[in-house]
Amino acid sequence: MYLDSAYIAKYYVNEPDASAVRSLIAGRRDLRSSSWASLEVTCVFHRHVRERSLTAEQGQELMDLFQSHVTAGIWKLAPVTDSLLIRTTRLVRDMPGDIPLRAGDAVHIATALDLGEEEIWTNDRHLLAAAPHFGIAGRNIQAVSGK
Repeated sequence: MYLDSAYIAKYYVNEPDASAVRSLIAGRRDLRSSSWASLEVTCVFHRHVRERSLTAEQGQELMDLFQSHVTAGIWKLAPVTDSLLIRTTRLVRDMPGDIPLRAGDAVHIATALDLGEEEIWTNDRHLLAAAPHFGIAGRNIQAVSGK
């Protein structure tokens, strides 16, 4: 099961749909993403500190907890290699001009494709819209839960 950074962060912080995401992934042993998520998830925690929904100490504790979970193998993060970035560049170069896709989302799509994943779980509207163009399904917890 491939999750983008936003859904990984919801495992740790109380954001909209966090409870549903936690239920979705509970007990799963196949939680995968890109190592790019390590930076993005850390930035989510930092944003929560900046917005004062977490204290600096809580933010640091979550950053440490997330990294310990990566080390323990709860999150299996595929490395961002030069060959992955070359493939990502080609994917972006060849996509239609009307598809909005940011660099980090493109890395997630290329990583999921390299891992043989058939879907990406996210709430990112751009990633959800772009994924089908690359032959991968964008999945959103709201669509599953009927919200």
